[in-house]
Amino acid sequence: MDRWQNRVAVVTGASSGIGNACCRDLVAKGMIVVGLARREERLQELKAALPAEQAARFHGRKCDVSQEQSVIEAFAWIDATLGGADVLVNNAGIVRIAANIVSEGNGPDLRAILDTNVLGVAYCTREAFRSQQRRNVLDGHVVIINSVAGHRVPITGFSLGMYAPSKHAVTALTEVLRQEFLNTKTQTKITSVSPGAVNTEIVDTQSFEVMSNMPVLRSEDVADAVSYCIQTPPNVQIHELTIKPIGETV
Repeated sequence: MDRWQNRVAVVTGASSGIGNACCRDLVAKGMIVVGLARREERLQELKAALPAEQAARFHGRKCDVSQEQSVIEAFAWIDATLGGADVLVNNAGIVRIAANIVSEGNGPDLRAILDTNVLGVAYCTREAFRSQQRRNVLDGHVVIINSVAGHRVPITGFSLGMYAPSKHAVTALTEVLRQEFLNTKTQTKITSVSPGAVNTEIVDTQSFEVMSNMPVLRSEDVADAVSYCIQTPPNVQIHELTIKPIGETV
């Protein structure tokens, strides 16, 4: 992690779960970290819980990644205040387990999942990459928190609704972005990290009860995987990293 000391990492969905763990891990390893989330009070709680030296390098900012203007304003602030994002961890994502695709009146839920899980990734990656290009930063890294459901739709005790289709779209989006990066002759890397079941707030109580008998990852396990990916040598790019708990069968 030496080359990332005091460089800027942006983590979306930073108010809880994987995003929160990534913020704590990256700031502990010497990076300046910007946590983006809709729940600003959670970001303040995260900063308050950090040791003083780390808290000085953590910045929380309210941002709804499903809203393009919110993303543009957040990254403009990062450019103006901190010089721009060198690492981006696209973590923000939502699930609406109760919103079966065939359910009546579920249009808003279906659109919300696509707006956050797919377009949010596109907006944030675009702004981070354009910032790197303007600053002639050629060694940046974009990490996308995908899911095993983005490669194969698991059979569960409940419907994943639009979540799995959105993550399949993220799998394709990651490859499109990789090709676009290559076409600009940059050395910026892009990595998809696909966890299995993770014990986070993303699922509702009813669904968590179904998952309670399943082996699950901790958010910190996924954060460790993110750090592993971004500290690879300049000539090494991890395209896809799948991480599952021991005993997971889906």
